[in-house]
Amino acid sequence: MRCPRLVRTLLAGITLSVLGSCTAPGQPQVELRRSYRKQEVMIPMRDGVRLFTSIFIPRDASKQYPILLRRTPYACRPYGEDAFPQGLGNQQARYVREGYIMVCQDVRGRYLSEGEYANVRPVLTERNGPEDIDETTDTWDTVEWLVNNLEEDNGKVGISGISYPGFYTWMGTIGAHPAVVATSPQAPVSKWMAGDDFYHNGAFLLPHAFDFYSSFGWPRPRPTTEPNQRLDHGTPDEYAFFMEMGPLSNANEMYFHHQVAFWDTLTMNDQWNDYWAARNILPHLTDLKPATLVVGGWFDTENLFGALNSYQAKEAQSPGVVNTLVMGPWYHGGWNSSRGDSLGAIAWGSATSLFYTDSIEGPFFDHWLKDGPDPELPEAYVFDTGVKEWRRFDAWPPPEVQDAGLYLQDGFHLGFEAPGAVSRAYDEYVHDPAHPVPYTAQTVTWYNRAFMLEDQRFASRRPDVLTYESEVLTEDFTVAGPIRVSLVVSTSGTDADWIVKLIDVFPDTLEMGAGNPGPVPLGGYQMLVRGDVLRGKFRNSLAEPEPFRPGAPTPLAFTLQDAFHTFQAGHRIMVQIQSSWFPMIDRNPGVFMDIFQASEADYHKTTQRVYRSPGQVSALTVKRLR
Repeated sequence: MRCPRLVRTLLAGITLSVLGSCTAPGQPQVELRRSYRKQEVMIPMRDGVRLFTSIFIPRDASKQYPILLRRTPYACRPYGEDAFPQGLGNQQARYVREGYIMVCQDVRGRYLSEGEYANVRPVLTERNGPEDIDETTDTWDTVEWLVNNLEEDNGKVGISGISYPGFYTWMGTIGAHPAVVATSPQAPVSKWMAGDDFYHNGAFLLPHAFDFYSSFGWPRPRPTTEPNQRLDHGTPDEYAFFMEMGPLSNANEMYFHHQVAFWDTLTMNDQWNDYWAARNILPHLTDLKPATLVVGGWFDTENLFGALNSYQAKEAQSPGVVNTLVMGPWYHGGWNSSRGDSLGAIAWGSATSLFYTDSIEGPFFDHWLKDGPDPELPEAYVFDTGVKEWRRFDAWPPPEVQDAGLYLQDGFHLGFEAPGAVSRAYDEYVHDPAHPVPYTAQTVTWYNRAFMLEDQRFASRRPDVLTYESEVLTEDFTVAGPIRVSLVVSTSGTDADWIVKLIDVFPDTLEMGAGNPGPVPLGGYQMLVRGDVLRGKFRNSLAEPEPFRPGAPTPLAFTLQDAFHTFQAGHRIMVQIQSSWFPMIDRNPGVFMDIFQASEADYHKTTQRVYRSPGQVSALTVKRLR
């Protein structure tokens, strides 16, 4: 079967049914109805609100089974005790085969659950009565009901979920019920405004927020099984759609009409403040008891930040507790909704998603919930996207890495040593918000989920993209960990975005069929390894934006998320710098202002300079693994 899309694939990997997304190609079909019975209940919370919960229980009553819980805002479909999903994701199919009680719950205020919904409901640090609730108390009350009302369970509960359900998984791990012994937060929402979903370093991820909330964010006045209304974009071309929409200030007038509350919330909170701080889960990952398996994809635009940073937060704040990081070559949720044998033009040489399910996640939950054998997982199980193999490490980043500099040099050269004498101290380009650099070469698309490893030749040939390239490598160069960007820049305006991309340039002589799954030739391919953005006004603080002084050289620094990639001998390393990545990042008008309030008249061409002389060094610092 083919997987239907939910919100134009922005929610790829988010489950479409009570148990999972549709069956990944090559996975054996599981006849759920034959081996399971279904029960639907309204579980009471401590404040009296009842949450709709679907429970799938093995028909074989001769055994007792562990419970695997998923809490979601995306609907526990199909509804009705005689309604069973037609297809299962990789993970769910395995747990059905192995015998687990599968539980799905509509979170408070969504679909058939009672109460009021809150986006990333803050964790309460004080509770004075039953009216003081959050997602941790709702999870506790749910687990308490399950272990006291199901006769078939063995008393052990696991929690798992991808993306928003990954956030709810962390909430169930915080102050966990004693029956919760293992959880797996996967691509979890963690710290909006900084690096998850809708903001990266203060820059707004336009299609993520717009398309997500054009479907997800409409009001729900009463419990319902009906899906959210969908916005008809009128065109499959997202670049054209958003250019036609114009400034962000047009979104309400043209589409939302102030009926999508969270869009208005985004527009009123365009910098870090108490609202965002209250929704940062990372400080709350302290003194956690359950074993955790934190999962993410190297090519996940939405929540790569959440996977890496929540893992690190638990590692630092809950020492001594099992905490394993798994990072594979996947888009958002791809480990559940695909075989994982390729992404875009790049083949991985194996079905990485099936390996993950059968050899990592499945044995993890079997061990903790069913007293199965210890799978002896390492601290970090990570996939090298350059040589295409899994590696095991005792820590992430590996302790043996060393800092290595990639320096911008004269003549658009990228070198491993700081620059010497130069013919000119800077390189420059003109940024025109009327003709922004696209984030993908696909001209007709709604979110190209493979853009994070897409061939960047379409960008390197533009005059408003600076491209620096190394000599051909004589030995492998492996990057393992975060990538620090340090630039000296200037703009003729008072604000500018700075997009920095680290790229693997394949040999021109690479032949057709050498490592690619389709008709795309990989000779000279410029594979995006990691790229991200800094909105310049936030260069020193997300809470206190500052204008640029026009034309003044200004240092700025930010971190690209971790990568694990070997640039092989015979390849080159490339760095690209640009000031638009449209429409993935909304257009910066070049003016220091609240961009949500900008009009078309506020958008201006600006001249950007990147300095790379001995006195004004611009470089990327990577963690090199030898």
